[in-house]
Amino acid sequence: MANKLIGEMGLHNKISNIFAARNIITAKDALTMTEFELMELLDVGIKEIKSAIKLISEATSPPYQSARSLLEEKVENEHLSGHLPTHLKGLDATLCGGIPFGVLTELVGPPGIGKSQFCMKLALSASFPVAYGGLDGRVIYIDVESKFSSRRVIEMGLKSFPEVFHLKGMAQEMAGRILVLRPTSLANFTESIQELKDSILQNQVKLLVIDSMTALLSGENKPGAQRQNQLGWHISFLKSLAEFSRIPIVVTNQVRSQNRDETSQYSFQAKPKDGLQEHTKTYDSHLVAALGINWAHAVTIRLVLEAKSGQRIIKVAKSPMSPPLAFPFHITSAGISLLSDEGTELKGPGINTIHARGHSDVINFLGECS
Repeated sequence: MANKLIGEMGLHNKISNIFAARNIITAKDALTMTEFELMELLDVGIKEIKSAIKLISEATSPPYQSARSLLEEKVENEHLSGHLPTHLKGLDATLCGGIPFGVLTELVGPPGIGKSQFCMKLALSASFPVAYGGLDGRVIYIDVESKFSSRRVIEMGLKSFPEVFHLKGMAQEMAGRILVLRPTSLANFTESIQELKDSILQNQVKLLVIDSMTALLSGENKPGAQRQNQLGWHISFLKSLAEFSRIPIVVTNQVRSQNRDETSQYSFQAKPKDGLQEHTKTYDSHLVAALGINWAHAVTIRLVLEAKSGQRIIKVAKSPMSPPLAFPFHITSAGISLLSDEGTELKGPGINTIHARGHSDVINFLGECS
């Protein structure tokens, strides 16, 4: 909540604009300063400062709710919730219907594992008629690395839904509903997503894909602290956009080499006894998600795609609606296909460990390749 944007808290436009002009963007920016510091910086009276701080505090510290009131609120707002089917039976069952609306979902994995293929299939699903399990809407696909292929999308549609895609003009119509943006820089990307809010509602956009966030940040030649600040702003904005628009936002994340003193485990996961780490002869146990722990906390769903012992695997590594599960998969002309709809439950470090056997390139968040 500390990263919630001040511009979306209901402050009077005048005071909200003054905050923005002084680069005080989030609740944390405002609440870490004293009232007198804010008076001096913003050049407004104590009455206006106290009123603004009161509103910001209330917005970031909502009152406690009972489980009953939360359930009643959920039922009341049921029409705003929903899921985008992945058309992978076992995965959809695990996620209670598919990729949830109103939150960030992350796909993380090494190069060539199938993240972009997964995203293109989701884009197809979102544009598909409701009668065939789609959302019958438009898609904004931010293609940072120029991996999107209209030909591949149409191929997946023809193979997965031949009864629909063989109808005259249907393939062109579905492909025409996917708007592809290719930002040339982080600044260009930032400008684009700031313009999306109104466009999403006005144009019946049902899915936003960003492939990949890591590539945008790794292209910026800035110190680590500045880059983390940039990432923090984008985390806040994308979470806010997902909540505001009530659509699924899917973001891909790459992998990087794990530092020797770094752990990929969360504190609640079991650790090896006596502090000993499992020994492996291959390097792939030293891969972690590139965007770091703050990003990991921001996403609601994390799907890890990896390759282990010659088999591709998709893991539900983080989800509030299921235990960690792993599903073997392969990629066909129809897209990603599960080899089994029965997931294997994961425990301990295996939940977030990322394997990449057969992949020689590991992308480092610092913009290096190893």
